[in-house]
Amino acid sequence: MTSTRHIPVLSEEVLKFLACRGDGIYIDATLGGGGHARMILEATSPGGTLIGIDRDLNALETARESLADYRERAKLIHGNFRDLKEICQKLGVTEVRGILMDLGMSSDQLEKTHRGFSFNFPDDPIDMRMDESTEFTAADALNGLSERDLRDIFWRYGEERWAAAIAREIVTTRRRYPFRRVGDLVGAVKRAIPAKARHGRRHMATRVFQALRIYVNGELEALEQGLESGLSLLAKGGRMVVISFHSLEDRMVKQAFNAAKREPELFGGKRFSVLTRRPIRPSEGEIQANPRARSAKLRAIERNLT
Repeated sequence: MTSTRHIPVLSEEVLKFLACRGDGIYIDATLGGGGHARMILEATSPGGTLIGIDRDLNALETARESLADYRERAKLIHGNFRDLKEICQKLGVTEVRGILMDLGMSSDQLEKTHRGFSFNFPDDPIDMRMDESTEFTAADALNGLSERDLRDIFWRYGEERWAAAIAREIVTTRRRYPFRRVGDLVGAVKRAIPAKARHGRRHMATRVFQALRIYVNGELEALEQGLESGLSLLAKGGRMVVISFHSLEDRMVKQAFNAAKREPELFGGKRFSVLTRRPIRPSEGEIQANPRARSAKLRAIERNLT
């Protein structure tokens, strides 16, 4: 069996807010290695069903092996949560009791896939596709987009202070040689920003890598569509739980949940209650055990019974 070192974040809080029952259908819309899914399957024993979705075939295969004991109750699908409604229609599912979206990268994706998600592996290709069946890569973006487009991507998706300088350096560099490896991009970032800005708690290229990954995978557009589809699928008393890891995602989740609460007409008169006035954060103990949980924020919403 393939093992995974990824530790699911806010696991107790996820189960608390999903309020799992033993007779419902639940969706893990970002399956990853199956850590959260396993907990949901255990909490919904013996009769609960889980639909697990992931766009990364490697993650899906890991989850398939990890959840082999639950095969009768787990339906694992290669897909994008932006298509939640269509995926459920194909399965004959019209309503679900709960939906989880964990928007973070797994440890396996960062450290094992060697697709350019992490700046710690300079010889990896700059790929960054979650779904390798798609064609457009981060290298295509770096080598083909205009300086203005690159600047806008780094600023919009990464809130990178030195976005303009980094975009300019990338365009200058690619005139000499194309970007192919992770080290090529890290080197351009290092040349572009002042020496005093290269050292801190975060790696100097963190925001650029985040921005490129979000852009290449259309993550914010997928989140917007996934939230809308997910809310429309909730049965009465059903709940959606979303874990985000940066401000852009958290803002979108907060706005979507508040809009659903304020405007029932958005979902055909369905009424919702936001369960988290403020986002739930990991405890200091969890952060010490799993430093990647540090920036996690959990929000939850429930469809009203009436």
